[in-house]
Amino acid sequence: MIYLDNHATTPCDPKVVEAMLPYFSETFGNPSSTIHAEGRKVADAIKAARSQVGALINARPKEIIYTSGATESNNIALQGLVFQADGKRKKIVTTRIEHKSILNQCKALERQGFDIEFIPVNRSGVIILNDAEELIDEETLIVTVQSTSNEIGTIQPIKALAQITHSKGAYIHTDAAQAVGKIPVDVQDWDVDLLSISAHKLYGPKGVGALFTKGGPYSMPISPLVYGGEQEYGLRSGTLNVPGIIGMGKACDLCVNEMEQEGNRLARIRDNFERDLLDRTDVQINGSLNNRLPNNSSLTFPGLDAEALVINMPELAISTGSACTSGALEPSHVLQAIGMSREEANSTLRIGLGRFNTQEEITEASKIFIQTVKKLRRL
Repeated sequence: MIYLDNHATTPCDPKVVEAMLPYFSETFGNPSSTIHAEGRKVADAIKAARSQVGALINARPKEIIYTSGATESNNIALQGLVFQADGKRKKIVTTRIEHKSILNQCKALERQGFDIEFIPVNRSGVIILNDAEELIDEETLIVTVQSTSNEIGTIQPIKALAQITHSKGAYIHTDAAQAVGKIPVDVQDWDVDLLSISAHKLYGPKGVGALFTKGGPYSMPISPLVYGGEQEYGLRSGTLNVPGIIGMGKACDLCVNEMEQEGNRLARIRDNFERDLLDRTDVQINGSLNNRLPNNSSLTFPGLDAEALVINMPELAISTGSACTSGALEPSHVLQAIGMSREEANSTLRIGLGRFNTQEEITEASKIFIQTVKKLRRL
């Protein structure tokens, strides 16, 4: 099996697993039990991991809040801010190509009386800043836009959007689950207020993530969604997932040292792969060709059913879109939002290259794609 679904999840790096193992049964204390040495030892390890996460996005350790992943981080960011707000600002601005953990929240908040406005995107999936400037006003509480698309890989102008947002006195949040560890992310340069991360998107374990809160949680007007003890500054109560947090810290540390070289290598492999397909079959590349994740490729094969392609290529692990919506009967909301027809969306596959893919694997994958497409076209 050649694994090409790294947007859905990445495998744990062996170095991450090695860092986690002692915290299952050897150094297993509760980091909240600092009255004894075992608890303090684990608390120190948690503190070190917090610094590692912060270093990857240029944040201070106290600005990092551990969660179960980007979905929870997204929920805390939006609902936590709404619960704490004074009620004077009732508008939330987002896009139609967001992850469902944002869009479904917006639907729920709309039922609670909030106005939801959508910034238009162009055919490449990039937000139109002039339209954003018209939509964001003194009634806006928060703007939330994904840093990079989890389907077509488009990178958004978050820094420019933050300037517009703050000029109106609103907060800005970005779901950076696909961006962190793949491209440079600098919360100070971007000037975002809130940012979500998932460890399993950057070669860490599943079930752990983080929420960046500008200045720390006491500086942001956010209410907790779950009440309990005072873990994570009272914003996210519950005993910490120590092995997961240690793994996330290690994964972030590896990305600090390897991201640039890894990104260049994957972009080169991806470009070779796309060139092979373009030369030998009928295929359309979606999204921005110049401003996308280095490991992403969204491919439309006109006239062919994407699921049929997947079924006829059992040697490849690929998807037809976001793992959170792949079981849906409707075609991708992201692809339709950038102007693709239902037929085009149903003919589209998402390729996500990763750290452990080799040029030899991708050359073999290219051959399998070309053979399968030709076979299905003959049929």
